[in-house]
This record gives sequence, C-alpha cells and structure tokens, in this order.
Amino acid sequence: MSSLNLNKVILCGRLTADPELKQTASGIAVVSFTLAVNRRYQSKSADGAQAQQADFISVVAWRQTAEFISRYFKKGSALCVTGSIQTRSWQDQQGQKRYATEVVADEAMFVDSKNEGGAVGGYTDSYNAPSYSSSPAQAPKFEELKTDDDLPF
Repeated sequence: MSSLNLNKVILCGRLTADPELKQTASGIAVVSFTLAVNRRYQSKSADGAQAQQADFISVVAWRQTAEFISRYFKKGSALCVTGSIQTRSWQDQQGQKRYATEVVADEAMFVDSKNEGGAVGGYTDSYNAPSYSSSPAQAPKFEELKTDDDLPF
C-alpha cells in the first residue's frame, strides 16, 4: 500500500473584506480572510453554455505572510495563495462540537499589475515587492561579434 500524502492548495481570487491583522497572546501575527474564487461549470440549459459561480473560501495566514497580506491587500484585491487544507474542531458555549475547514496560506502573491492598483511580484522576506521594467533603456549592452570564429566554443 502506498504511503502517499499530499495536501497542497493553490487559490487565486478576490478578497471579500479588508484583512485585519491580529496578534496571538504570544505576539504572533495572524490574519483570517475569505477569498471569492470563481468556478466554471457546464450549465443545464439546452445550449450547455458555460456558467460561473463564486465559492467563498476561508483562509488563515501566520507571521510574515499575515503581515504581508494585511499591508498590501484590501477588499476586492486579487490575491493568489498556496498552502494546505486544515480542519479543526472545538466546543461552543452550548457544548456542541463545531468544525471549521480552512486553507492555511504558506505563500501569498500579487495578481494585479501596478497599473491595476497592485504591485507586481509576491511575498519576500523584506516585504518589498520586486519591480519589473520592460524599458529598453535598462536592457544590458552586448558586444557585437563580427564572425562566428570569435565565439569561444
């Protein structure tokens, strides 16, 4: 029997509300939010057209990832996260056992370009999203070779 275990999730969607950064009693940063992710399916209409429905998925992020999300994203921002699915349980005040299934985000990335209100890139340890430029002025200069005989190989 195989001992294969894999729990990996990749989600890209839009935040349904502004993420609110909180701290645990020991000072660890945590943020919980909901991502609206569109799902396409074949409609039951006679023409079998494609339809779309939003799924609302609970996500939690910890430490630097939580700080990154709370700093750069707001309601409506496009966000891509990778992580794993986690199920937890607890007893409510009436003694009933409750369950929650959520995605624990390990990484978060920008989806929108700078022109669309976000920045290009993803989470880095320094919280600075990398900037990219397609400007020809920043292209490296290369030396022109006259013949193939000048090649070192």
